[in-house]
Amino acid sequence: MNPDNPALHAFDARDADNSNRVLSVSSLNRLARGLLEDCFPSVTVEGEISNLAVPGSGHWYLTLKDDGAQIRCAMFRNRNASVRFRPANGMQVVVRGKLSLYEGRGDYQLILDTLQDAGAGALQRAFDELKQKLTREGLFDSDNKQPLPAHCRHIAVITSPTGAVIKDIISVFRRRYPAMQVTVIPVPVQGRDSALAIVQALRTAQQRQQDLGIDVVLLARGGGSLEDMQAFNDESVARAIHACPLPVVSAVGHETDISIADFVADLRAPTPSAAAELLSPDQQQLHMTVQTQQDKLLRLMQALFNQRHQQLDWLQKRLQHPGRRLQEQSHLLAQLDSRLQRATLRFLQQRRSSLQMLVRNLENISPLQTLQRGYSITRTPEGKLINSSSQLSAGDDIISTLANGQIVSTVKEIKA
Repeated sequence: MNPDNPALHAFDARDADNSNRVLSVSSLNRLARGLLEDCFPSVTVEGEISNLAVPGSGHWYLTLKDDGAQIRCAMFRNRNASVRFRPANGMQVVVRGKLSLYEGRGDYQLILDTLQDAGAGALQRAFDELKQKLTREGLFDSDNKQPLPAHCRHIAVITSPTGAVIKDIISVFRRRYPAMQVTVIPVPVQGRDSALAIVQALRTAQQRQQDLGIDVVLLARGGGSLEDMQAFNDESVARAIHACPLPVVSAVGHETDISIADFVADLRAPTPSAAAELLSPDQQQLHMTVQTQQDKLLRLMQALFNQRHQQLDWLQKRLQHPGRRLQEQSHLLAQLDSRLQRATLRFLQQRRSSLQMLVRNLENISPLQTLQRGYSITRTPEGKLINSSSQLSAGDDIISTLANGQIVSTVKEIKA
């Protein structure tokens, strides 16, 4: 029993004291409703639709049945507005809601919050489980996303070779950028073997990357049901996209369609045509860019030409006739020769004056000048200068040099 529900707390059918209590029909139904809503606040049930009724109120009323039982269901207008398909009798569906009881008639019923096609519901649950698993592993992290090249020149398109998708992609490339190289790697885009084919196609793109010069892989298909797009919700495909060294663009279905491939790819485009728009530059814009650069280059070349022309004019003005140049050089040489001669003459005069001064100084200290004043220089016959009487003995010969001759003498006596 729910302790928060006073009515249920006051009456417990298992209590013997209440066995003789008399209830009104309204009270009984109210208690039964409380029990159901308290014990079954949310249940998921699968079954077949029958007795579908859609009155003017916009609410849906139906019976959900299987081989052994049935239950009345109601889905109010504010809830059924989110259902993306039109239910019909005989359709197998999966519903989620709470058990309740319509007190006025005592009808046991299921109040629906969601209603899905049974096949789509199972696929959706598998989709959600795989999405959560790969999210935990980090396959959707933005850090793992590869940037697209600034200018794509060669794109490998993995898609059906016969569908409208490849025609739309090529049409966009022809309109925007005819020089784009496109390699189609054909695969079935739905069916049992489609996931394996897509994985192999991604490997083929990797193997041919170098020799073909592939820049980007575009994984594309048209719209369809969740079941139709199961190949793009396959775990092996997701892991192959994640492991691909080439940037992968996912363009699966219409703008409102979301696949696991969209989450793991490096870029998700809303449609295949939009992917082609994103991957191809606009040739008109390129033409305008080239024209702008060409005009800029011409302006730079003209400015450079004008600058060089001005330099040439300046050089021409500086350029002189060789004869005039030789004449100027000859005049300069004559000037230099004259200056050299004058400099040489001054140098010689200076040296002559210096020499005369040195001669006078030398004469002033010359022994000859001393001899002219009456002095003499005495030497031994061998030419040794005698400047002390101790160098001689009586009987020695000496030679005295005078200003105008020499005297040879013999020492008779030495006086100290």
